[in-house]
Amino acid sequence: MPAFEYTALDGTGRTRKGVEEGDSPRQVRSRLREQGLTPMSVSQVAERQALLRMPVFQQRIKPLELALATRQMATLARAGLPIEEVLATVARQSESPRVRSALTAVRTRVMEGLPLAHALGEFPSVFPVIYRTTIAAGEQAGRLDLVLERLADNVEAQNAMRQKIQLAMFYPAILTCVALLVTVALLTYVVPEVVKVFDGMNQELPLLTRSLIAVSDTLRDWGILMLLVLAGLIYGARTLLKKPAYQRRWHDFLLRLPLIGRLTRGLNTARFARTLNILAGSGVPLLDALNMSASVISNLPMREAVSAAAQRVREGAGVGLALERSGYFPAMTLSLIKSGESSGTLDSMLERAAETQERELEARIAMVMGVFEPLLILTMGAVVLVIVLAILLPIFELNQLVN
Repeated sequence: MPAFEYTALDGTGRTRKGVEEGDSPRQVRSRLREQGLTPMSVSQVAERQALLRMPVFQQRIKPLELALATRQMATLARAGLPIEEVLATVARQSESPRVRSALTAVRTRVMEGLPLAHALGEFPSVFPVIYRTTIAAGEQAGRLDLVLERLADNVEAQNAMRQKIQLAMFYPAILTCVALLVTVALLTYVVPEVVKVFDGMNQELPLLTRSLIAVSDTLRDWGILMLLVLAGLIYGARTLLKKPAYQRRWHDFLLRLPLIGRLTRGLNTARFARTLNILAGSGVPLLDALNMSASVISNLPMREAVSAAAQRVREGAGVGLALERSGYFPAMTLSLIKSGESSGTLDSMLERAAETQERELEARIAMVMGVFEPLLILTMGAVVLVIVLAILLPIFELNQLVN
């Protein structure tokens, strides 16, 4: 069934664009009117070209959208529906134009005779390589519904972890921004107005007051230039860190930091364990699963350690022992992997390891944020106290001279 791109107006007069399947433009217009839309233009398109015409950032599907679509696909596949009907149903009921366009394009390729994994592979910016590989393993094993459920669980777990981290950092980030803005406002606007009172004094101001005035004058005279220099340094650092050599040094430095290092190891270990669990449990050979799981690790030394461990596994070593040699992975995770290898329950042990690391990571982030918030409030209070003292000290000295 061909697909049509449409532009329509909703009940509020807003323009809506999307892709709808139909036998003819007339049928598509009729469906749009049934949905309460007023069609403005309907034109037949080739789904693949329509999707690839989008910029790369528009082609990508959000993790939550991908998890929801995968969960719906798993439910329909378990009910025994053909894969082309599964794709059509999920595409029709999706509220995301990106999901509708992607699944419609994939369905067209499937109806042309391609396996689902190959059809997904034509849109690498939309579907990650691990997603496509797992689908391919599920198709070969005849367990596509089970694999889709595993994929949905994996994407949902990663999205939940990402949201928890973002929510945990949201309040401290807002608090930090407010504290910086208040401090800058005090130094650039309030302090200069107050210290004008001391211009007529014929005595030397205290050191604290002179230092505060110097900082205030520097911010007022050079604040914009300092901001531009800071932005330039950040841009230069980000550009430099795109080079593998400097990026690896930076990642290695992060691993050596006392607290950040443990958080980095925990986050990447949880990603690795959960990805290896879903790949190995879907029938992907262990060596291939190890190499593909390395791609989800953002830290370069840890990624290289997994690749080196895969080589040692190829030579006959166990996964737990091969990973242990790097020294990057937590002992609890290694113990669970070794236990799973010896008992033949590697899948369940990897899932337990991922859950353990995620809970530990959440606890550590909560602890850090719990300490950071009062520490930031105390720091802000100390800054305000210094400003107040710097202003009051000359007044106290003046009162003493008068008395």
